[in-house]
Amino acid sequence: MLPEPDPARWRQQIVQVYAQIRDQYLRYPGISRAALAAVPTNLETLRVGEAILAILLAGGVEPRTAAWAMDALYLYTAAYTLEVSLVHARQADEGDEWVVSRDELLHHLAALPADRLPRTREHAAELTSGTGHQRFDFTLNLMLDGIA
Repeated sequence: MLPEPDPARWRQQIVQVYAQIRDQYLRYPGISRAALAAVPTNLETLRVGEAILAILLAGGVEPRTAAWAMDALYLYTAAYTLEVSLVHARQADEGDEWVVSRDELLHHLAALPADRLPRTREHAAELTSGTGHQRFDFTLNLMLDGIA
């Protein structure tokens, strides 16, 4: 569901809409790959873009900045969901050892040479932190900070 643009809540509305897009892409693996490969021209996709543009403009974002922000937010959402979909697909293949748990990754990072990668070793917990869609939400808000 697309919200009616509210200048006082435009940031929350943008996060809400892109979270809906994220969830839709994750429900149907493959959509994110298609979204990265083609310019949106179907009416439903354009309707969503129209709503996003209306929200950004209502929030006082300049038209060119709004247009470019839409592109960046779509690209990030598609890339994020493509990565999550690929990880889920590889986790389903029990013979695939490409996907490791966070504990395995922390163990691997702790074993790196301290003289060559001291900050990576020291901050391994931060580098591997985040559950659910925390990183997605963080990045959307970071991007919105840049256009506000």
